Amino acid sequence: MARVLIVGGFLALLFWVFSIVDCAVQPAARHRGVPKGAWIAIVVLMPVLGGILWFALGRKRRSGQEGMHLVAPDDDPEFLRTLGKSEQDERIARLEEELARLDDETDGPAPDARP
Repeated sequence: MARVLIVGGFLALLFWVFSIVDCAVQPAARHRGVPKGAWIAIVVLMPVLGGILWFALGRKRRSGQEGMHLVAPDDDPEFLRTLGKSEQDERIARLEEELARLDDETDGPAPDARP
């Protein structure tokens, strides 16, 4: 029984420290309800209960837009649907011309081969 209490106390201490650190490093805009300092005080003064309250009520979740990564127009299906077939063909032709021009620039003159 003593081992269970020791392990439980150790896990509660780890959760308490993690809650304090998480609350302290979050930007103020991600705190709900009360200011950041009040949340830190709640978590510090009520070790396990304060951490549970912090994760359940105080911490704002990321909105869907913050978690999204940017997509290049060529990879965005919504953007590609807005283009007409002729616009896509023109765009492909321009990109092929640019690629050919870049290939010509990087090739340069061939070195002289001496026998």
